[in-house]
Amino acid sequence: MIYLDYQATTPLAPEAREAMLPWLAGPEWERGAGGFANPHSPHRPGRAAAAAVEVARAQVAALMPPGGRVIFTSGATEAINLAILGSGASRLAVSAIEHAAVLDTARSVDADLTVLPVDSEGLVDGEVPMGNADLVAVMQVNNEIGTVQPVDRLAERAQAAGALFLCDAVQGVGKVRVPLGAAMVALSAHKFHGPKGIGALWLRDGLDLKPLIRGGAQEQGLRSGTLSPMLCAGFGAAAKLAKERMEEDAVHVAGLWERAREILSRWTLNGSATQRWHGNLNVRLDGLDVARLMSDLRDLAFSAGSACASGSGRPSHVLQALGLSDRDAKSSIRLGFGRYSELREIEDACARIEAAAAAQGV
Repeated sequence: MIYLDYQATTPLAPEAREAMLPWLAGPEWERGAGGFANPHSPHRPGRAAAAAVEVARAQVAALMPPGGRVIFTSGATEAINLAILGSGASRLAVSAIEHAAVLDTARSVDADLTVLPVDSEGLVDGEVPMGNADLVAVMQVNNEIGTVQPVDRLAERAQAAGALFLCDAVQGVGKVRVPLGAAMVALSAHKFHGPKGIGALWLRDGLDLKPLIRGGAQEQGLRSGTLSPMLCAGFGAAAKLAKERMEEDAVHVAGLWERAREILSRWTLNGSATQRWHGNLNVRLDGLDVARLMSDLRDLAFSAGSACASGSGRPSHVLQALGLSDRDAKSSIRLGFGRYSELREIEDACARIEAAAAAQGV
């Protein structure tokens, strides 16, 4: 099996796995160690577990801009809900190609909603009118087409207008620099080689939100519930590794991208060729039967669109926002690769995809 779905999830880094193992201890735990202890308990094992959580928090914070705090959540979806609903914003502006976690949450609240358009390359204009929004949400790297938005400029303009800027940086954190002017940043561990089931919301200092989950007032009063030291430790280790390897990973991924584009040269790229993360290759071929392609290549793990919307039968709202017809959108595939992808795998996979498409007569 060749794995080409890095936007859906990434392989767990060995370093993250090693960091998690000590917190899986059962009855054999070493006296004085944290082991399985509750990090919110005052006894010695609890304090050891709490210390591990705070180490992880600092490791995640090191990926963020200075002057903020990290709130652990169950994932980016919860973080986005906390940001939008907890802010109490009544006038929202969001881009047309946001993840469903942003779009559906924005539509669920009793608020004025402005949808910011994108051009044919999938980019928001940095000078787009935001109306009188008090919260602007634009993702950093799109999960379907990989375009990198001008979030620094958008955050600067939102801040100047007195609005909060929320950045869904799920696909960007650990790969590209987080926007410095954001008020809130959502991230998810499993998108950069950490474990599933944990994410975070970064909040700029001085900003407070209303909690969504109430109870024991853990996580600085914003997110009640017992934290998992195991998940936190894996998250922290993945963040530390991503910071150390950011440049190396980017160079590696760019090389894979160039080779994939050479092999799939007759395929049309969806999204900007320049303003993008190169680990995301979304391409289309006129007349392609994607369902047949995937059936013919069952030992290649790739996507026909966003993994979060798979099975809906609906064309991608992201590709539609670019102006693509339903036919073009449904003839598109997404290949995702990254740190642990090998050149020979990319070459083999792309050659087989091209051959299978040619066998369809397209």
